[in-house]
Amino acid sequence: MKTLLFSSLFLVTHCLFAQSPQAFEIYNSKGKQVAYEKMLKDISRADVVFFGELHDNSINHWLELQVTKSLYAEHGKDLVVAMEMFEADDQLVLDEFMTGLIEERHLLKEAKMWDNYKTDYKPIVEFAKEHQLKVVASNIPRRYANLVYRKGPDALNNLPDEAKKNIAPLPLEIDLNLPGYQEMIESMGGHGAPGSAENLASSQASKDATMGWFISKESKGKVIHFNGSYHSKNGEGIIWYLNKYNKKASVATIHCVEQENIGELSEGNVGAADFIIVIPSDMTKTY
Repeated sequence: MKTLLFSSLFLVTHCLFAQSPQAFEIYNSKGKQVAYEKMLKDISRADVVFFGELHDNSINHWLELQVTKSLYAEHGKDLVVAMEMFEADDQLVLDEFMTGLIEERHLLKEAKMWDNYKTDYKPIVEFAKEHQLKVVASNIPRRYANLVYRKGPDALNNLPDEAKKNIAPLPLEIDLNLPGYQEMIESMGGHGAPGSAENLASSQASKDATMGWFISKESKGKVIHFNGSYHSKNGEGIIWYLNKYNKKASVATIHCVEQENIGELSEGNVGAADFIIVIPSDMTKTY
């Protein structure tokens, strides 16, 4: 009887403490667990790697840095880092910082920096600077994205020629029937001013188009692009535009999600990208 009781207690204790906490798990597009090395081997073959992040997730920011380091080890100075977090009209000041002409305090003051730059993106930028890698400010200036939201995409035609250098070529081809944009429109549920849902999706498209355009101009290197997961999910968003601007560019995608249980990929996340990184939903947030 004592032996049976001891065995039962051991089994319960073993079940409670057998599994060590994990910070993430990686799955392929079919929902099969894969090793980091397998993911790296596959994405290294692509011309452009999209890393779709959760902006406030500490682990996916750490993984972004690790993937950058790994791709640099593979491709050296052919690697180009491109980031949604920098707007195209900040490219000059970003270049000046990367080449050591100006100090970080000038970059922080004169570029439109995200509030979480120091915790989440600075490590990548500093790594690129140390190894003399080009960093591309790929996003549309936010004032122009806001212009699209307020007045529609045709309003971009009224910008001066100098301003148009910081956005994708006009007129923008926008297909609001794409599932991602449709989801955005439907999520508004008809709220807001007439046409505001369509303009919101068009504003998103202006970001996707501009990022796709500036990525396409880096055809000589190996590009890793960091963006919110929505912008590259299911091969839409930026990728849809990149395929128009450079049909020859091969693409690999990484998509970050949070789940309570990271031991298996939830059905809704299967197929979202070539590789899906699942992170515990209680992971520490950076803001």
